[in-house]
Amino acid sequence: MSQPESAVADAQAGGRSGQEPLAKLAARYGLRRAIARPRFPVYVRQLWERRHFILTYATSRNVSKYSNSALGQLWQVLTPLLNAGIYFVMFGIILGGRGNIANYPAFLLTGMFVFTYTQRTVTAGAKSISGNLSLIRALHFPRASLPLAYAIQELQQLAISMGVLLVIVLITQEPITWFWLMIPIVLLLQTMFNVGAGLIIARLGASMRDLNQLLPFITRTWLYASGVFFSIQEKVVGSAELPQWIADVMYYANPAASYIEVMRDILITKVDHVPPQSVWISCVFWAVFTLGFGFWYFWRAEERYGRG
Repeated sequence: MSQPESAVADAQAGGRSGQEPLAKLAARYGLRRAIARPRFPVYVRQLWERRHFILTYATSRNVSKYSNSALGQLWQVLTPLLNAGIYFVMFGIILGGRGNIANYPAFLLTGMFVFTYTQRTVTAGAKSISGNLSLIRALHFPRASLPLAYAIQELQQLAISMGVLLVIVLITQEPITWFWLMIPIVLLLQTMFNVGAGLIIARLGASMRDLNQLLPFITRTWLYASGVFFSIQEKVVGSAELPQWIADVMYYANPAASYIEVMRDILITKVDHVPPQSVWISCVFWAVFTLGFGFWYFWRAEERYGRG
């Protein structure tokens, strides 16, 4: 009789006679729970070992997402463009959100594309666990693979969107500068933040069933507070109605606003206001802190995903 079979037989006998608890039997035969949470370094190594699965899963989802529509993958570019067109008419023309911004189309589109990347990653992360319960219950793998795959899927879509954005920026007569070499750095920092935020919201979404219903309202409020349609410095401080510290809070306490402002500073030379250098520090802080805390926070509940 093999060791696991002996352990099962002893457990059944112990259960009938009440002689030895199951925990002691498992320790005596060197058995452990199949879904036990590994130590954090081991967990990170397991994720790295499954990097090919994560990438393949993200790519397959990206291909199949628009497979039933006539325009296919074009929708990942058309959606933010259409949204930007609507917001340009509403906020830029009707409500006068343009203010003194010289190149408002590039200003608005940069904000829309950058914010949409974070918004879509967070929204997808909320469904990454609750939407894959059958896969989680059938296979044993690090559950963080799913939020990571969803984040990579959005990163793949961003690559196309950024190409379109750069073309539009050039059409609006913005020059190519050496600062464009910093675009990958900004996107790397934003991706780090997005992954961390996706992991946090994935754990919350696994236990809070109503989160997916609340997220549209949360992200919409976040959109309006991130300076996508207006210049934070001009509207808040330039209007002389609110003090500077409110603008600082909107810059530094809102990661989306920080990444938007830095990307505009890189792409658009006609924007009068240049964000302070400390906004870069804010971008780095939110990227490192959110990624580290997000992995730790998600890992702490590893054993609970898929139950109930």
